Amino acid sequence: MAGAPPRRPMPGESYGSLEASLLFCPRCREAMPVRKRLLLVLLDGDKHEYVCQQCGTPCASKMEAPPRQPH
Repeated sequence: MAGAPPRRPMPGESYGSLEASLLFCPRCREAMPVRKRLLLVLLDGDKHEYVCQQCGTPCASKMEAPPRQPH
């Protein structure tokens, strides 16, 4: 054996956060550009909704953890 293969980064280690630009819209029946909209502000983080720019149908949602406060 030549040794262990290099360690692959865990998902989320390489990227702080990803933003969707195209998502499947159930009303338009195809991948469409989306707009991110703040839906709720909660103690565990902010809930955002991705809305189709063509027809306004919600296509997905995402929870974002609040930024960590320095001690």
